Amino acid sequence: MKILSLNVWGGMLHAPLLDYLATADADVYCLQEVPRAIGARSDWLTYRDGAVELQQRANLYREIAEILSGHDGFFAPTARGELMDGDRPCHQQFGLATFIRQDISVIGQALDFVHGTFSPHGFGAHPRARNAHAFRLYDYKADRALTVAQFHGLRELNGKGDTPARAYQADALASLIGGLYRDGEGLVLCGDFNVLPDSATFTTLGRLGLTDLVTTRGFTDTRTSLYTKSGRYADYMLVNDALRVETFTVVETPEVSDHRPLLLAIG
Repeated sequence: MKILSLNVWGGMLHAPLLDYLATADADVYCLQEVPRAIGARSDWLTYRDGAVELQQRANLYREIAEILSGHDGFFAPTARGELMDGDRPCHQQFGLATFIRQDISVIGQALDFVHGTFSPHGFGAHPRARNAHAFRLYDYKADRALTVAQFHGLRELNGKGDTPARAYQADALASLIGGLYRDGEGLVLCGDFNVLPDSATFTTLGRLGLTDLVTTRGFTDTRTSLYTKSGRYADYMLVNDALRVETFTVVETPEVSDHRPLLLAIG
């Protein structure tokens, strides 16, 4: 089974991103920062947050679903906010998307917020709400059940260090996963954690038997050249001992976001 995790950056690199996802041939795609605006007239919307202005793909979730037609899609928004569609406002949902190959059965799910609650009338003040989505799957090729979970960690304006909010988030994430996961089965957790490698988050997740592959395999950068700030860690992929890692890589090229894809193959 191949599992891919990527913060898709709102689809800002739209064409290269779709090309990459179409050819990656993953069984499970765990994607963060995915937008969906059902009522959009345009392909692109303008997002404004103070002095920040970005062009964001209007219906990226739908476009990814179309190219991954052999996968079942699951969309889990954290908020619904207002962007500009040309000269008029347009509501857009924003959150996690998971795509699972249709020959793999979903036999359980857990979805909840690990920081804050759903924001239906705007994206809200920072740090904004964050959710996590976990799936218990049956892999017929390997004849086993396993749990795959993803989340997008909260963004604090003062950096990626440990805070009380991040401690609560880690506890909530471990509780969500623990309610679905079965002892003795495989477990994978991935996403854009927005923390540093020495974060207490990993101690909390270690209680589930999880070990990070990014840092333990010598990778020192999960951001692309499009990210110009210091602090090159953001994305992680954790597994437990019930799984045999065949390959794991932090993909350097092509660059399809300001984050690099994480690609895991398990036996």
